Amino acid sequence: MSLRWLEAVLPLGIIAGFLCVMGNAQYFIHKAAHGRPKHIGNDVWDVAMERRDKKMMEMLASPSCSSS
Repeated sequence: MSLRWLEAVLPLGIIAGFLCVMGNAQYFIHKAAHGRPKHIGNDVWDVAMERRDKKMMEMLASPSCSSS
């Protein structure tokens, strides 16, 4: 009679385990597809800054911009 709570905890543990597995699967699939982890809370400003940074890095890497 004292282990009756185990009947409720076992299914909840299974559900929690599958939620963790699915979350990790999403993380690794996104990382494999995009090469980096997903940026949480990515808004319009963050996207604009990523584009700006990418453009700046391309400009710095181009041979026509070298000062030598």
